[in-house]
This record gives sequence, structure tokens and C-alpha cells, in this order.
Amino acid sequence: MNYTLHQLRIFLKVAELQSITKASEELHLTQPAVSIQLKNLQDQFELPLTEVVGRQLFITDFGKHMAEASKRILFEADNMRYTIDQFKGIMTGEIKVSVVSTGKYVIPYFLKSFMEKYPGVEINIDVSNKNQVVEKLIKNESDFSLVSVLPEGIDLKTVELMENRLFLVGSSKDPNPPKKLSDLKKATLVFREEGSATRKAMEEYLQANNITPHKSMKLVSNEAVKQAINAGIGYSVMPLIGLRNELANKSLNIYRLKGLPIVTNWNLVYNKSKRLTPAQQELIRFITDNKKDLIKEHFDWAVEKIS
Repeated sequence: MNYTLHQLRIFLKVAELQSITKASEELHLTQPAVSIQLKNLQDQFELPLTEVVGRQLFITDFGKHMAEASKRILFEADNMRYTIDQFKGIMTGEIKVSVVSTGKYVIPYFLKSFMEKYPGVEINIDVSNKNQVVEKLIKNESDFSLVSVLPEGIDLKTVELMENRLFLVGSSKDPNPPKKLSDLKKATLVFREEGSATRKAMEEYLQANNITPHKSMKLVSNEAVKQAINAGIGYSVMPLIGLRNELANKSLNIYRLKGLPIVTNWNLVYNKSKRLTPAQQELIRFITDNKKDLIKEHFDWAVEKIS
């Protein structure tokens, strides 16, 4: 057999997306180029890797087996390259991190020093909601994920980073801010979208205190929530970590009602069965060894705000 690593990478992407068109877009290749490489790979096997039913491309059982074998081959090939680099005294590799939206206020500070120390390591960060982050973990599309609530049903290893504290937030221009929990029953409450860990924490807090909002609004990002609060629309339970600028310029206020703050933890997680590359192993070691200093350097302001 004379298949190439390039052919295996193309086939793996086609198998993942079940589409030559989508694979060509992600690989930045033309459709004919992808089709030719796929045919060249197929010609080396007596059994079909793919089949077309109607106008939809499907991966055969044999193709699925070969896709898993391709993952292993490509992993070892990349590992060989990384090992050569290590013997040359160079740390290289790629690390893909999926981050829940609020995590964008956290993860850059834990990666900056690592990236400066190992410029040969490429780090890609994808920011999305919790459901998408979990899906990427399950599909092994991300090497690590940053979450504040550990997903259920996945066997994970966890690197705990720092506390995540959530407070009730409102506009500093509010003439009648809430002074007790019952005041929230008459207020408009602003929620994150379904699937958000922040939304879940807020809903559980309200439910535990028998509070049903008079009116509510749903928004899809922390930035949108902050704008709505700043406009005087209502209140929301939000992570302190994302409020630094608003608290500094005094556009938003924190209200210290009973049962607040809600405290969770930021965790960097990865699949327990995942075979880590040298760069990925080094990232875990680096964060574990340096997290106390990183927290003190970059997040002391949050401690001051809640003391």
C-alpha cells in the first residue's frame, strides 16, 4: 500500500463531515483535489470507504474502521515529529481549547506565559456555549475545554484553575435597587440562553428562593446581558470575572443579597482516555505549577471586589 498521510487527513475530514464539499472548505482545497485524493486512497482497498445514497455521502462500516485507524496513524506521525523537535530542544505542536463564553475572561491569562515560553506551540481557542463545548469534547474536536460546571456522562480528568463567583448585577443608575430577595419578584430578570452554565446557576438560585420573575429577557452573550442591564432593563446573576471594566467605571453595581455569591470553579478538562502530545502534557504541567502566581498576578482585583 502506498497511501500518504495527506490522503489520510483528507479522508478523515470527509468521514467527520460526511461531505466532500464541507471537507474541501475546511481544508482550503478545491473539491476536485479532495475527490482525487479520496479516489487514490480508495483504489488501494478492495472494500469501499464511502457510499452515496441519493445525494448523501455515507461512510461504510469498513470506512469507519479505517477512519479510526487513520486517527491513530496520524497521531503517531505527529508524535514522531514532536519527538524529533524535542530532541532538538524545541517544543512544538497544536493545542485546541474550547471555552464557554465567560471563560474568555479567564483562559488568555493562563496561556500567555506558556505561549511566550513555547512559541513553537500553536494554540487555537474556540469560544462557544456549554452544549457546544461538551459536544467538541465528546467528538475529540478539542484537546481541552474550560468549563465552570463539569459536564456529566463523560469520563474526564480535571485541572482546577480558580473560583468562579456569581453576583446579582444591576445598573448603577437604578433609583430603586433591590434590597432583599423578595424585591426580585417585581423585577425584570435577564437570563443567558438555554444550555449556559450561568443561566443554570441563576435559575437554581431563584428556584431555591421561590422567586418567579415578573418579566424576563433572554440574551445569548454576557456582553449583551451587560448592555441590557446598563440600559436599565433589569438584573442578572453574572460571573464577577467578566465585570472588571463595568465595576471600574461604575456603570454596574453588585447587590449582595442572601445566598450570593454563587461559587463554582473554573476547570480545564480533557478526556481521561486521550493520549496527550508532549505539548499538551507540558501545558498541564505549566498551568499546575504556575496557577497560584497567575491568579495573584491577574485576578487579585476580583478578590478585592468581594472582600
